Amino acid sequence: MSNAVATTRKARPAAPAGTGPGKGGDRNAALAWLTVPALFFFLAFAVVPLAGVLILSFASWDGIGAIGAAGLGNWFSVLADPGLYNALGLTFLIMIASWLVQTPISLLLGVFTAGSQRYRAALAVLYFLPLLLSSAAVAIAFKALLDPNFGLATGLGLPFLAQDWLGVPHLALGLVIFVIAWQFVPFHTLIYQGGVRQIPKSLYEAAEIDGAGTIKQFFHITLPQLKYTIITSSTLMVVGSLTYFDLIFVLTGGGPGNSTRILALDMYLRGFRANLMGPASVIAVILVLIGLALALFLQRLGGKDKQGSQLEGM
Repeated sequence: MSNAVATTRKARPAAPAGTGPGKGGDRNAALAWLTVPALFFFLAFAVVPLAGVLILSFASWDGIGAIGAAGLGNWFSVLADPGLYNALGLTFLIMIASWLVQTPISLLLGVFTAGSQRYRAALAVLYFLPLLLSSAAVAIAFKALLDPNFGLATGLGLPFLAQDWLGVPHLALGLVIFVIAWQFVPFHTLIYQGGVRQIPKSLYEAAEIDGAGTIKQFFHITLPQLKYTIITSSTLMVVGSLTYFDLIFVLTGGGPGNSTRILALDMYLRGFRANLMGPASVIAVILVLIGLALALFLQRLGGKDKQGSQLEGM
């Protein structure tokens, strides 16, 4: 009997190093400490400024003098201002139009550049170049190129470009949407390119055996597999459209009239042109609430399983 017990004791495998009692808790504690720097930066550069803006929305301040209490007066004055709803409508118009323009172009370019041919890799680099430029530089370049007197219309002899692009409301709005798409399509193309390359090739091989052509493969394999990629890209695109301040400020300045005065630009003009920091802070809070609501809505479209298998949809 004692020999059997001794044999059993010898047969037990030794516990791996570092898995003894208390080791798991120590490891979790060490990992928790690694989140401290990120948490610090999040608090310092996100939570604290947001709290400050929220407090200023109930204050009266010209940006220089003493801060006084305004109560709900700022909110009542901003919400009663028709200019707010004009800016809000323009913001959503540019948001929707930009999404409708950028998504199909980015998706098709992402699928195209996901190929293994060398020339596609070179084209992917060229497509990515606009993203390396700042929005202010892009706006200045297009403003010069589309000048009716000294731009491309005169230099290349193209009469149809000799229009007052920035002086007619609908032309200015269309130009803003075009320039936004020109600059940010490369970024979303890169996202779709990575998503397409994650799709198992066996799916396409099986589809070819069944006789499915390129178009059927795109609609029945590629699109379903890019479900979460589309939601991620759309979230970045829609929420990012709330911050198109610098490009529009340099390109049109919100004009002609108020035809391109979106919420972000309206916030700047109220705060730093009219020295009304309280109402500007109200608009900032509204922007944050809209961004959070849109992000949550788009994430809900992805369903509960955000870590779904790449094979989902087949």
